[in-house]
Amino acid sequence: MKDKKNKKVLRAEKYEQAMIEGILEGSPEGIGVVVVRLECGCRKMAAVGKDGEPASKVIMYRDHATSICDKCKEDNGSYMRVTEAFIHWIDPAPEEQIQEEIYRKVLGSNPSH
Repeated sequence: MKDKKNKKVLRAEKYEQAMIEGILEGSPEGIGVVVVRLECGCRKMAAVGKDGEPASKVIMYRDHATSICDKCKEDNGSYMRVTEAFIHWIDPAPEEQIQEEIYRKVLGSNPSH
């Protein structure tokens, strides 16, 4: 069993929450939203279904900006520039084992998770 005290818990920031709610509203089959934070400050988000498959289109945005940055326009937010990624689960969240399976399917293995 993992030591929960050492697990870095990433949570949606206040300004991400409205985007998450909008994505889930348009994706009734979604059980969570994948949040990917890039080093440039842009974000990628998409709803995920109970099978770990996408439940919405990928949304890219940048807080307090009308558009994503030029670098993201060029490389579509390359995963080489990801600083943090997590899944924001709806309530009630799936069981821990299901969360882990979906996390691995969607984001791969991550030593901080």
